[in-house]
Amino acid sequence: MSRWKQLPDSLDPRVRQLAVQMRRIKDHSGLGLQALAARTGYSRASWDRYLNGRSLPPQEAVEALARACDIDPARLLALHEVAVAAGRGGPGNAGRAAETGAETHAGRDSGPGSGPDSGPGSGPGEQETAGRGRRWRLFAVVLASAVLVTAVIALLVAVPWDGERDRTDGRPVSADATEPAPGSPGEGTKGAFAFRAGKDYPCRVHRAADGLLYAGYSTTRVGLIGKGSAEWAVVEAQCLLRHHGLSPGTADGAFGSRTERAVERLQERAHLRVDGVVGEDTWGVLRK
Repeated sequence: MSRWKQLPDSLDPRVRQLAVQMRRIKDHSGLGLQALAARTGYSRASWDRYLNGRSLPPQEAVEALARACDIDPARLLALHEVAVAAGRGGPGNAGRAAETGAETHAGRDSGPGSGPDSGPGSGPGEQETAGRGRRWRLFAVVLASAVLVTAVIALLVAVPWDGERDRTDGRPVSADATEPAPGSPGEGTKGAFAFRAGKDYPCRVHRAADGLLYAGYSTTRVGLIGKGSAEWAVVEAQCLLRHHGLSPGTADGAFGSRTERAVERLQERAHLRVDGVVGEDTWGVLRK
């Protein structure tokens, strides 16, 4: 997990939320800044500014980050839109401007013989009342906009990003949704994974038309799984570990200590970094 610099205290909370989520996605992908630059076309220095809150990224950079990290960009783009609005002044500034404009307009209408209410019988008292009504209506519109923006941010923060789950050691356990292997049973037919104690799923490993090995439970090649994960991708990894002669214990979809040790032995044998986490490089060895 990257050690990030503290974001500036003066950063708008909406811009801060975008930077925090972009950092999480980058960390979950396992990509360094140089690799991220190579995949997105934006320089390493640009990503350093974007991820440390010194510069607001353009929409295209946000979309490029989502593609590079295999994440649905919709929620990230929603956060970006809110952050852009904050950078332009946000609902609070808009509210003050609107209220000031309303006061100025009301002041112009308060003189005799001016404005649409200056006909017979419309005195200064009626015009003042009309001006207050307009200001209250503008205030209500601005307040409603601010509440809506706050609700959007709260929803985006409360709903977990696709494939994310917390771990006590701070490492991500999964960063992408997986699909069933072509012509074999997988998530599409089995539905959401539910752990069942004592269940040992059958491992029918085969080599598909793309030349890679599949056990029929997941086609992911980049998803991050580690100790504490429980999903179909874990069953897939356990079956492929068996195929490579490394016993993870029961193929039950729960990533425990035996599965972790089997992954570490595979990584050591393949001269990868030994961390017990299945990421893009480890999937590459498992599917060969």
